[in-house]
Amino acid sequence: MRICSLLPSATEIVFALGAGESLVGATHECDYPREAAEIPKVTRSNIPDGLSSPQIDAAVAHALEAAGTLYELNLPLLEELRPDLILTQRLCDVCAVSYDRVQEAVNSLKSHPVVLNLEPHSLDEILETVLAVGKAMGRPAVASALVESLRRRINAVRDKAKSLSYRPRVFCMEWISPPYCGGHWMKELVEIAGGRDDLARLHQPSCRIEWSKVVAYAPEVLVLACCGLNLQRSLEAGAALAEYEGLSNLPAVKAGCVYSTDGSAYFSRPGPRIVESLEILAHLIHPELFAPPPLHDAFRSLELRIASAWRH
Repeated sequence: MRICSLLPSATEIVFALGAGESLVGATHECDYPREAAEIPKVTRSNIPDGLSSPQIDAAVAHALEAAGTLYELNLPLLEELRPDLILTQRLCDVCAVSYDRVQEAVNSLKSHPVVLNLEPHSLDEILETVLAVGKAMGRPAVASALVESLRRRINAVRDKAKSLSYRPRVFCMEWISPPYCGGHWMKELVEIAGGRDDLARLHQPSCRIEWSKVVAYAPEVLVLACCGLNLQRSLEAGAALAEYEGLSNLPAVKAGCVYSTDGSAYFSRPGPRIVESLEILAHLIHPELFAPPPLHDAFRSLELRIASAWRH
């Protein structure tokens, strides 16, 4: 089977199912595992590199209004690759090529590929996408075994957190300037990890939130899980928090519990590594109970970055 993945998460699923050699095309954002970098890229972004957090927000809004998508498909390359199966999504136009654009492209392809839409809104639905991809690839048993192993890790965190007598207030930010709350599966992850995020939207898209609501909520742990930003870019963007009124009074800031994470690799990528996202959160929320997961460049304290911004 010749597979073209239009989602970084789908690329990870295919590799996790032991079929990375079947991938003939992927997106410019497919960067994990390392072998994904060698796959021909069939997409490009219309958003320039090097923009600040507010500039990215404005550029995204403009691109969606003008073109309906942030990405472009390389149709001649897609035709040349002759895929049998295309993995795509209809969940978010900010995250990948729009579903309508994919359908238009498929209608012109001589290989007449099957299109599998992956649209998870919850943690369980993320696991179901693994099963769906496994079935489409003819590897249902491998997919079932993978999902079972992921569920065991999820349940290990859940069972350990059940003993907690106190669940701190957590605020997971999916964007900084302007501030966005967590969406889809973020609220679930926090709750399983032993916290509560009353500002997140359960199984619904992230949305812009007034900073005054964050101040009133007084989070005890603040986690930047910004969509599309790796750890370094999240650390750089996180310095902008110092500009927000009332930040110094937040319990999270006073306790030094403000963190940047690699949101692009973990929290905003609904694939197998969503379980690593849960394990990261469990450690950040309850370091006394959960040891840090053995991950490189997954999270860092933001305390010094904020303090430096205040001094300037």
